[in-house]
Amino acid sequence: MAKNYIQEGDILAYTAGATAIPSGAVVLMGKRIGISQADIPAMGSGSVSVTDVWALAKLGTDVVGQGDLLYWDAANNRLTTTAAGNTAAGFAAAPAGAGVATVNIKINA
Repeated sequence: MAKNYIQEGDILAYTAGATAIPSGAVVLMGKRIGISQADIPAMGSGSVSVTDVWALAKLGTDVVGQGDLLYWDAANNRLTTTAAGNTAAGFAAAPAGAGVATVNIKINA
């Protein structure tokens, strides 16, 4: 193995700030997102997935087609098709119409 190899990249260590993070929550990591694998206590560290497909809340009025780019709206804790002011999150793995509360997203892709 190459001497500069560190680890597989699907799961990364993450240190929470002053607020605990529940299992399955979206975690903002700079300009990317991750999904907490278990509860992470305030000021503690835990594992965060930075790949795969997840079902996450979306803006109910957005009509999402498979392959559409999605963005994390941190102020409202949901995905949206609106890029302005939001963090790139990935693309829709399946369509989700208006009135649907969640969308399957391939994160960080």
